[in-house]
Amino acid sequence: MFDYEMLKLIWWVLVGVLLIGFALTDGFDLGAAALLPIVGKTDDERRVVINTIAPHWDGNQVWLITAGGALFAAWPLVYAAAFSGLYWALLLVLFALFVRPVGFDYRSKLDNTRWRQSWDWGLFVGALIPSVVFGVAFGNLFLGLPFGFDDTLRSSYQGSFWQLLSPFALLAGVVSLSMLMLHGGTWLMMRSEGAIAARSQRAAQVCALVFLAAFIGCGVWLWQGDIVGLHISQIGAVDSALNPLNKTVLADNPGWLANYQLYPHTKWAPMLGILGAALAFAAATAGRGGFAFAGSSLAIVGTLCTAGFALFPFVMPSSLDLASSLTVWDAVSSHKTLGIMLVAACIFVPLILLYTLWSYAKMWGKVSTAHIQNNSHSLY
Repeated sequence: MFDYEMLKLIWWVLVGVLLIGFALTDGFDLGAAALLPIVGKTDDERRVVINTIAPHWDGNQVWLITAGGALFAAWPLVYAAAFSGLYWALLLVLFALFVRPVGFDYRSKLDNTRWRQSWDWGLFVGALIPSVVFGVAFGNLFLGLPFGFDDTLRSSYQGSFWQLLSPFALLAGVVSLSMLMLHGGTWLMMRSEGAIAARSQRAAQVCALVFLAAFIGCGVWLWQGDIVGLHISQIGAVDSALNPLNKTVLADNPGWLANYQLYPHTKWAPMLGILGAALAFAAATAGRGGFAFAGSSLAIVGTLCTAGFALFPFVMPSSLDLASSLTVWDAVSSHKTLGIMLVAACIFVPLILLYTLWSYAKMWGKVSTAHIQNNSHSLY
């Protein structure tokens, strides 16, 4: 079995993989739902959009549930500090996600225009809010969250929901929203036809340009702005390594981009984010949905890896008490817990991946308005 330090790194990678899996799968159905009022002008067209994602959305959210479970088991201090301090933000996401299953299942049960339009807006809001809040949360990691631990490791949070909505965090929210809407637009290019595919093509082009501007803007802000990064200057004894207070953290790092100078091989991540979005734009312009979807997928992988590499080894920095900042080394569970979880992950994550691929293969194909009209009572 791996030694403790290696297991900590492995679980940092695995949590990242789960988050990327969630963004790649649930990302396109969030993005497609956020595009619902833009690409669907009639009831049948909106049903086309819904039926391209409705068979998959619940399976896609397995990745989010798995990532949350892994966070609880692998990084319990992060789970405790984040889910208590960010309570209202997470509650907002949760209630937004509540709308989605009800909307998918009940939206077409009544042949009533007001009923269906209400659920259409519910699905739109249920996708828009999480897409923005996820980005705002990542943006606040670079700014630091106002939490700290006392000498018994009890967490206290001294911020409010509105303090999360700083200009940089909102720009990160734009990155997230445009990235997922780009992903949703390229998905609809592959799964629809006619006017819906054409509108999705134009939406994907616009979202790609917005994403590139916001993503590069965040990088420039971190490089030349007043956001100061952190670094660990001293760590205590090995026998107390799981105590986050047993280290000295300094805020004199010139931005969060220093890791890209320290580890030059990580520069592929921001390059992949930019090149992926550029590929998605070019492929969407050419009407090549498959290549556009591949480009948006690469943009997602590059974006999340860019954030992870920039923050490393910090997982949840603190602006209130620098020493309370949680890192890969001191926020984790015991050696035995990480080892048992790794065995479970090696068994179940591939099964989830195989089932996901199988379900997509079985339910693949374009959805048209004619198909909706011919199967009006059996489809969403």
